[in-house]
Amino acid sequence: MASSASGRAGAGRGLPSPAAAAAAVLLVLAGAAPAAGCYPRVFSFGDSLADTGNYAFVYGNDSGEPALRLPYGETFFHRPTGRFSNGRIVLDFIAETLGLPFVPPYLSGRSAEDFACGANFAVGGATALSPDFFRDRGFDGMGDRVHLDMEMEWFRGLLDLVCPGNLAGCSDMMNQSLFLVGEIGGNDYNIPLLSRVPFKKIRTFVPSVVAKISSTITELIRLGAKTLVVSGNLPIGCVPKYLAIFKSDKEEDYETQTGCLRWMNKFSQYHNKLLMKELKKLRKLHPGVTIIYADNYGAAMEIFLSPEQYGIEDPLVACCGGDGPYGVSPTTSCGSGEYTVCDKPEKYGSWDGFHPSEAAYKAIAMGLLRGSYTQPSIASITGSCPQLAELGSSVEYKPLYNL
Repeated sequence: MASSASGRAGAGRGLPSPAAAAAAVLLVLAGAAPAAGCYPRVFSFGDSLADTGNYAFVYGNDSGEPALRLPYGETFFHRPTGRFSNGRIVLDFIAETLGLPFVPPYLSGRSAEDFACGANFAVGGATALSPDFFRDRGFDGMGDRVHLDMEMEWFRGLLDLVCPGNLAGCSDMMNQSLFLVGEIGGNDYNIPLLSRVPFKKIRTFVPSVVAKISSTITELIRLGAKTLVVSGNLPIGCVPKYLAIFKSDKEEDYETQTGCLRWMNKFSQYHNKLLMKELKKLRKLHPGVTIIYADNYGAAMEIFLSPEQYGIEDPLVACCGGDGPYGVSPTTSCGSGEYTVCDKPEKYGSWDGFHPSEAAYKAIAMGLLRGSYTQPSIASITGSCPQLAELGSSVEYKPLYNL
């Protein structure tokens, strides 16, 4: 989801550069022992839905981003960590299930031990496509933000230092690692949407976004990745901020069962369908590689269809924000201005009007890890991982829409 970002302020002031930090990773990454029957490390790419702290190193703690201060992080960590929620995100629940520590932000790079179990390259506000793509099409509102090519550049820099001049030396590390690509692409649509770029024009961006995700996957495979989980977009028609901004008097604009904006959810489905078709092509091109589609849309829709199953009472309302409809306000936002915070965030589907609450993230993560919203089932293809096998017993993939 979108987060405010206008310019880079220099990564990690007072810290070693990412390259210097990566140099220390050599022995640890190359020789880390697998965690009991599971993947020994995770590498993650994406935006604010996956960021575990890179944003502060890219834009600086003085960037004004509310996610870098309380009440963000108050529920689980009891301090701001750079996560765009009140607690843990999907990546954290995946790491916990695999028996790994939380995946550290790559740009934090203080010691080799920090990266023994992988690294997270995701940054809040990141896009799949570069700002130049949008400038060439008449939209100059992207600023100077991180995009997938930059995240991949950081990853290649890490590999160059781990295995200088000899990528073959990294083959074991790549073979044994789990790669998470996305969610990414949401901000390619969110930022133009919020800037009132015509929706018809935004829809034309989708094939290019999917193509960039595909080329990133292809590059990771070229570098030796064998297991990749590629996430689709969430149902953006259920985002409180959008429900407030695009409020309609027409009943047909809303889904009967959920109250979400129908046209926006159809757009999310359009992106996801193109992505699934592209993944099908990639599987044929790379039969020795496991490419798993993570149906974030389907997993999240469970929350909006049956919130009581997850202890959620207000799936379409932000816990932290303003007094307006859906818990958001045009004049204030979570952590900024005269905002309000609910007493029980576990009862809300949204944390700040744009990003899910920890309760929602957990529900999504469990839907993915049990295999019911991954294709092929992540539990079925990781037979050497007892934690996932136990979660995934007796479940089948159940998409809410068909190709």
